[in-house]
Amino acid sequence: IMGGMEYGKMIAGCAAALTTKTGQIGYLGPLINDETRRLASSAFLGAKHCWTEVLGNDPAALKFKVTWIGFWFNIPGVTSDPTQVADDFFNSGYDVVISGIDTTEALVEAKKMHDAGKDAYALAYDFKDNCVAPDVCLGVPYFNWGPAYLTTIQSAIDGTFTEGFQWNGPDWADINNPDTSAIGFVKGNGLSTDASAKLDEFIAALAGGLNLWKGPINLQDGTAYLADGEVATDLQIWYLPQLLEGMEGQSVSQ
Repeated sequence: IMGGMEYGKMIAGCAAALTTKTGQIGYLGPLINDETRRLASSAFLGAKHCWTEVLGNDPAALKFKVTWIGFWFNIPGVTSDPTQVADDFFNSGYDVVISGIDTTEALVEAKKMHDAGKDAYALAYDFKDNCVAPDVCLGVPYFNWGPAYLTTIQSAIDGTFTEGFQWNGPDWADINNPDTSAIGFVKGNGLSTDASAKLDEFIAALAGGLNLWKGPINLQDGTAYLADGEVATDLQIWYLPQLLEGMEGQSVSQ
């Protein structure tokens, strides 16, 4: 059982693009693997769409940089310090940081910067109550494991369980329905009224079939990933080999 967090990350990327004043979005990444590449890339696709198609901005004016710390949370002496990574973003022109790690350093540092007079916002990750600094939090995409677990366990009780793989997306009728939706997004107080309305329109577009994993899309090194009009298969997304063209940061571990 896996949640389709790619949708949540697209929404997070859109919220970031609708908020940034500098056009510079930082992504605080964990370790580098297929999962984290596709999640960071999903955030980029959401940001790029809302930057260009919703706001009408030049795609070349959007800067999206991924900095990896080496794990899902800080391990002193092993990983890079996520506090320092967040500070480096905010001190070099990035005014929105999307957290790809499980802990809250991006929000904590955004609040410090905001309290000092900077435009600084962040998005949390993973858990719906992770907006620990509400006024600088644009929102949080989160997993909701309950519905799939309940259905699977009930099938075992009923004797109807069969082996399989689930990649469960949002319930588009209500992405925050705790009984039906595997992926949700809770807005933070940092999201402006106008950005919130535009984000709702983007979510509605996704619900209506908008697919951002559609070509033409190249990989980070310029090689073709999806031809014009080609829609990525689940396996192409799942095993994304690099970040996408237009993203800065490492695609593989060194």
